[in-house]
Formats: sequence, structure tokens, C-alpha cells
Amino acid sequence: MPDDWRIVAATKKAAQTALIPKEWTITPPPAERTNVLGVPHESGLLSAKELEITELRNVDALLRKLASGEWTSVEVTTAFLKRAIIAQQVVNCLTEIFIDKAVAWAESLDKQLKETGKPVGPLHGLPISLKDQFCIEGLDCCMGYVSWVNKPSKKNAALVDVLLSAGAVPFIRTNIPQTLMWPESYNVVFGRTVNPANRTLTCGGSSGGEGALVAMDGSPLGVGTDIGGSVRIPAGLNGLFGLRPSFNRFPYQGAVNSGYGQESVPSVLGPITSSVSGLMAFTKGVLSQEPWLYDPLCIRKPWDEEGYQLQEHGEGKKMCFAIMWDDGIVKPTPPVKRALDIAKVALEAAGHEVIDWKGIHHEELRDIVIAIFNADGGDNCADVCKISGEPLLQTMVPEAPTQQDQSMASKDLEDEPEGLFGSYKRLSAYELWKLQWRKRALQKDYLDLWVGTKGKTTGRKIDGIIMPMAPYPAPPHGKNIYVGYTMLWNILDNPAAIFPVTTVDQTLDVPVEKHEFRCKEDQLVYEMYTSPELFKDAPITLQLVGMKLEEEAVIGMTEIVSKLVAEYKK
Repeated sequence: MPDDWRIVAATKKAAQTALIPKEWTITPPPAERTNVLGVPHESGLLSAKELEITELRNVDALLRKLASGEWTSVEVTTAFLKRAIIAQQVVNCLTEIFIDKAVAWAESLDKQLKETGKPVGPLHGLPISLKDQFCIEGLDCCMGYVSWVNKPSKKNAALVDVLLSAGAVPFIRTNIPQTLMWPESYNVVFGRTVNPANRTLTCGGSSGGEGALVAMDGSPLGVGTDIGGSVRIPAGLNGLFGLRPSFNRFPYQGAVNSGYGQESVPSVLGPITSSVSGLMAFTKGVLSQEPWLYDPLCIRKPWDEEGYQLQEHGEGKKMCFAIMWDDGIVKPTPPVKRALDIAKVALEAAGHEVIDWKGIHHEELRDIVIAIFNADGGDNCADVCKISGEPLLQTMVPEAPTQQDQSMASKDLEDEPEGLFGSYKRLSAYELWKLQWRKRALQKDYLDLWVGTKGKTTGRKIDGIIMPMAPYPAPPHGKNIYVGYTMLWNILDNPAAIFPVTTVDQTLDVPVEKHEFRCKEDQLVYEMYTSPELFKDAPITLQLVGMKLEEEAVIGMTEIVSKLVAEYKK
């Protein structure tokens, strides 16, 4: 008879806490302090140089210092390790802590640089945090499941080997929600990760630990995954940059996951970082290592410098952006609307053209992707939970599962429990085929709509779409109920980046009059924002979408747009 799942979970959490060096512990701030972004700086544990390193917030500049030897990989890795451990003590963002392994990798890089005078690769010495999906040999990768605790990985995920080959230092792993299929980050093993700008709000998910850690400058660059917004949501709710690439642009081989075999709308991996330069550094660095030699599904497409430079219509030349003000399902709240206004004015002031975009088929596309996600009747996640007897969580609200929650683990889900994506409705193979065929038709309709903008703009199709990442700022825990603005691009398979714009301003972002509600989620979102004070200090970001497999163009446009927005705000 296996140990009670509660004992296994508590033992794992205690072992994690025991790995924190005593000299890196802090006196936690009072619970009523909601904004803890400044805690690492105030802690007194970081030297002046460690503060300089961790608060540089520019991946390009950090890489230059590492490649030149001005800063060693050991001192940079150690600085971020210390800051990550401090962050853990106030927002609970970490899973696996492996200080000795990370420092050993850093020492090896310093040794090679000293002996050869050359950096090991384009990411030489850069500490990179990883979502708790990317296996590292010898370490657990339990993904929030009690059933997977104490089962060390036998080999690295492909991405880990690619990063090591590029000279990076994987140095910490970060928290997620059980099953990954939630836009928040809570599980019964490691607990809940909170938003460092306001701990009463969610950090997002499923790469929420990455979002919280990078926001606290505990990592210069982290890697998450995205099947419905799981890179973009944490990046957005924490005021960061993030990138969701098209299917199979980056190597996913060997990462643990939910929904093995579901390839109609596959998960992808992407970076979360505090600087737009981090998006390019990660993309160029990974592609430079020919990841298609590590993952049979990875597309053989090297870095496209011409696409990044936007040579046809580069910086200083007129571009055209479409703004999606509203997806027609859930109306954005006032701070999100204000962020869109800022982007529009900043772009037009710089001479770029802006048109409105409504899009098509949003509700049907949402329904199709939800049906695909739930096509197994929930068996995959339920089967994992049955091994330990742990609860299959039906909500992100509870701090500890109830006896009723626990009993769900032994059910066959015949009564179709509710989750974020609705009831688990089992589909036959033929029913799934029909959905996939309809998905293809809708993708073609959307492509035709995009290409057909040529006659309405600068004489060519729009360059990109700017739109909300979510209809609201970071919501309270358990209230992140709508992911339609991100999930749309998973089923259409367009690359999309997140960039910061502003923060909630209670003077400017006042509630608006009630409108005629389109659906339950629309009403709940409206009612949630009737109390703007709940969203104190919450960042507001936007999403920039490009055409399929044009990640380089999306990064280039994000550089241009984010710079214009930042300069306009000054």
C-alpha cells in the first residue's frame, strides 16, 4: 500500500525547504504587504555586485559581460540563485533546487573560457530557469503530481541538452498547476505561487512560477510551455516579455506533459524574460544548436535574420498594425482598454498605420479547442492521480483539497466534472477527425482574412495584430476564468509575443457602465472589475501576433512597438 499522498507531498515540500542554505534565509515580510518586488533588494543578502547583476534586466548586456569574462558564470549564477531563493520565500515560485549542479556547470564554463579565450556558445554562462516539465537527469520532475514524486529523470529533456550545448546554465526549476491545464499555479505538492506585484492576485499559469521568478529578477530568462496561453499569461500578468512560437519551432522532446498523444493543438515552449532582447537571445541561441537534430518533430528552420530585420518595412518605415479591441466574447476591462489606446496613439505618432480588427469564428474556435483538450474524457490526468490517490483538482481556489476533492481521484469521471475548460466530454476517433477537419477550414478562413487586408492598408497585408493578452489585469486567486484571447492563437498556430505597457491606475481605470452581457464569463469579468482597488499595482500588457512560423518578425515588431510605447509614456 503506497504512503498516503499527503505524507508524500509534505515530505517532498520539506525536502525542498531543507535545500535552502541557512545564510540565504530572510525574515518574511508581513502578510499584509502585498507588493514584494522590492524584498530581494531590501533583504541585505545580496552584495552590491549581485544587485548590479540581477537588476541589469538586459539579457544582451549580460551575455556580453559573460562572454568577455568581465563577469564569471559562477558569480552570475550564484547571484541569481540567491535571488531566486529569496523570491521563493515570499512568492513560493520554485520546485527543484539544485545549487551544486548549477554551480558545477558554471565552473566548467568559466574554465573553458579561461583556457580557450572563447565563450562556449551564444548563451555562454547565462542562468536559465526552467518550468517543472523539462527533465534534468537525476532530478525529480513531478509536475505537481504526488504520483511522480521520488521518480528521478533518467535523462535530460532535449531542450536541456540544447541549452547546455549553447553554453547556458539551467539553474532552478519553477512551479506549475497540477495537470498544467490551468492559468494559475497551485498543486498539492508545492502549493500556490502568488503574484509578486500583489500577492492577493494570481501569477498566472501554467508557467506561473517562471512569471513570478522573472518578475522578482530571480532569473534573467525562464522557459515555459504554452498550449492555451501558458507562457503568455504568466508573462502578461507579471509585466514581462514572453513568446509563444508556432508548433515545433523549438524542441519539446523529453519534456513531461499532460495529454500525451494529443497533437491536434500541441503544446509549445517559449521564453519569459524581463527584456525584449531575451526573446531574441533565446530564439537565436536555441536555433543555433540545430534543435531538429535533437527532436524529430522540430522544424528545420535556422534563425531568419531578414525576417527579424523586417527589411521590407523596417524600423523608420511605415508599418501597419491591426488592433483587436475585443474578441466579441468577453469585453476587456478599463485598464486593458487604456493599454490599447496607448499603443494606438504611440504607433500613430511614430507614423505607423493602425486599423481595427474584429476577427472571425472566435467562439467556434474556442469550442473546438476545448473539445479537443477534453476528448479523452479526462482519463489522462485522472489515471495519474489514481496512482497516489491524490485529488484531481477541479478548481484553483482551495489552499488544501477537501475530502470531496480527494474522492474525485478514484472516479472514472463518468459524471463529467467541471474544470476550466468545461465538462470532460469523451470523443470517438471519428468525432475528433471531424473537429480537426473543421479546424483546418477555420484556419484557412482566418488566413484569408489576414491576407485580404492588403487593400485597406499600406498596400500590403497587415504586419501584425495588437490585442489584449486577457480581458483583465492579474485577477484574485481562483478567478482567472477566461483564456480566449491567448487560446485563439494556439488553435490558429500563429506566433505571439507579450510586452508590458502600464499598470492599473485607480484614478484612470474606473469601472464603466454595465453592458449587455454576452455570456457568463463576460458578466463575471465585468463584476470582478467593479472593485479596482483589488488590482493595486497589477501590470497591464498586450499581445502582438504575427503570421505562422514568423517568430523573428514577431520579435522584431515587439522591439519596435514596446520601445514606442515606453517612449510615449515618458
